[in-house]
Amino acid sequence: MAHIVVIGAGIGGLPTAYELRHLLTTDHTVTLIADTPHFTFIPSLPWVALGLKRLDQVQLPLPALARRHGLHWVQGAVQQINPQERYVSVGPDAKRIDYDYVVIAPGAALNLDALPGLGPETGFTQSVCNPHHALLAHQAWEKFIQNPGPLVVGAAPGASCFGPAYEFALLADWQLRRLGLREQVPITLVTPEPYLGHLGIGGMAHSQELVEQVLQQQDIATRANAEITAIKPDMICLADGEQLPFAYSMVLPSFQGPAFLRDCPAIANSQGFIPVLPTYQHPEFDSVYAAGVIVELTPHEATPIPTGLPKTGQMTEAMGMAAAHNIARQLNSNLGAPVTATLAAICMSDFGDRGIIFIADPVQREPGMVKRRRCVALEGRWVSWSKTLFELFFLTKMHWGLTIPWFEKLGLKALGLQLVRPLPPD
Repeated sequence: MAHIVVIGAGIGGLPTAYELRHLLTTDHTVTLIADTPHFTFIPSLPWVALGLKRLDQVQLPLPALARRHGLHWVQGAVQQINPQERYVSVGPDAKRIDYDYVVIAPGAALNLDALPGLGPETGFTQSVCNPHHALLAHQAWEKFIQNPGPLVVGAAPGASCFGPAYEFALLADWQLRRLGLREQVPITLVTPEPYLGHLGIGGMAHSQELVEQVLQQQDIATRANAEITAIKPDMICLADGEQLPFAYSMVLPSFQGPAFLRDCPAIANSQGFIPVLPTYQHPEFDSVYAAGVIVELTPHEATPIPTGLPKTGQMTEAMGMAAAHNIARQLNSNLGAPVTATLAAICMSDFGDRGIIFIADPVQREPGMVKRRRCVALEGRWVSWSKTLFELFFLTKMHWGLTIPWFEKLGLKALGLQLVRPLPPD
């Protein structure tokens, strides 16, 4: 029978593997491949970096989850994918794993070479984009609060996920006030967005006004439509000649696909992003599906300084659900019409004592769509509580092998949202 391989075990890969296991009979094999033994709830990494959570509090053991829920587990980095012969090579010994279908959902690789001085290992800035970097950011934070100074938070040109920058700046402000250090730490937020609250998508209701107000209230200086050109050991250089000194800096990089995709022009572009049909199937290889950050999506509008289109956790999960359904449908025609992801998104940013929730439906506007069906930006203490509860909810459903339980569907429906929808007949 069929062998389906899922590459990646994050917010895209693990739910996709669960959904395939639920939709397919046990005579089909679902293999989960990842280069880490832990599932990590990535949206919580700003908390880890600032010492508000331990990393192990937002992680789950993947080998145990795979055994419990009927998945074949392989740990190792994918070295190569051959879509013509339908196999992947994994690990330093290039173990060959053949597949009938593959879902590629490895999450983002960080384009740290795009700017001199970017990143914690070979540069001078921190990041909260993966568990290792969050731990390094926390170590640097602990040293910083012993000898505080200017704090600069920002995003590099081409970045596509801006929520964590706002979240980190405002959480740092809240934490420093609690420690009695805020007066010693001027905070500056630098973003390539054309205006604050653009978020890489634009047209987000009154998000600009709301974000500007919150940052101003907390005495956080801002530089919007700003291009970082280089980073020195204690200075961020902007294209207009301004230099921003820092004692601690967290700068979000742009994303790219992992090396095995950048090295495979048959299925991905030079940056490692994969084009997909509405089914999340590759246009040329019907055995290849993709979900998450590595899916090629075109921003609705060009910005003066390049920004990417964000692919939030909800969008990623929806892409994976669509891919799983459409693969299962190829193996069992009784599953009905093919589906596509709606690409609606709910993004919660926690600022410690309050937060902002953004809802965009859809994030990527459909052809001919003048404005989105729904755009919402709301502020309140309840947002902070909601993000904490959502973290617990998501980790719990990953523990139990759930994808989109009925009560989550009901909650989304109450908000007028859904993850996937049927495609119209050809």
